[in-house]
Amino acid sequence: MGEEAAGKWKVGRLNIRYCFPGVVCIEYLPIAMKCSLRKQMKATLASMPAAAVAAKSGAACNALMALPEFRRAGVVMLYLSICGEVDTAPIALGAWQAGKTVLAPKMLWQSRRMLAVEIHSLETNLVTADFGLREPAEGQPRPASEIDFIVVPALAYDRKGNRLGRGGGIYDRFLASPGLRAVTCGLAFAEQVGVEVPVCDHDRPVDLLVSDAEVLRFRNAEPTDL
Repeated sequence: MGEEAAGKWKVGRLNIRYCFPGVVCIEYLPIAMKCSLRKQMKATLASMPAAAVAAKSGAACNALMALPEFRRAGVVMLYLSICGEVDTAPIALGAWQAGKTVLAPKMLWQSRRMLAVEIHSLETNLVTADFGLREPAEGQPRPASEIDFIVVPALAYDRKGNRLGRGGGIYDRFLASPGLRAVTCGLAFAEQVGVEVPVCDHDRPVDLLVSDAEVLRFRNAEPTDL
């Protein structure tokens, strides 16, 4: 096969690889780039000291709860954090203290969808599902149209509001729900912000992004240092 044993060409948004004689492998460039970036970001998050994670989580949560969009919201949906994510517990506790309704995602893995289910505690009526995700054990789903504010997780964000999820596309489907009018707010560590995120047609950007270092508003593109 000589020098032609392994070649690579870019044609538009496709990556065409000559694998071996008679076989051409085609990759969709954004998908391949996302896989590589996910590995990079997971390694970055795993290397963060626990003390830094706690301090940065607190700063990011305080900044989010100070947003006028959050203060106005009556129904808030947030993810129940796992290792490598900003801890959302202070947001849930602050929301309840302010009299807000708090919803959390319940995943339907077979159909790659999720439901918004009300929770009343971070200690009871929760189960650990696939991939270590905590979710409501039961509860009546709330219509997407009732949600005012959604806290959106990701492995990385760029400075245009595009997010790199974990690969299932479940949040993108939910954010495309008919009737959804909620403000969508990414929550991240500063280390997760600023990379170039590959974008596919189905990807949904967020309206706001909060980290421990800044607030980015993509509707008017005005950053706010913290």
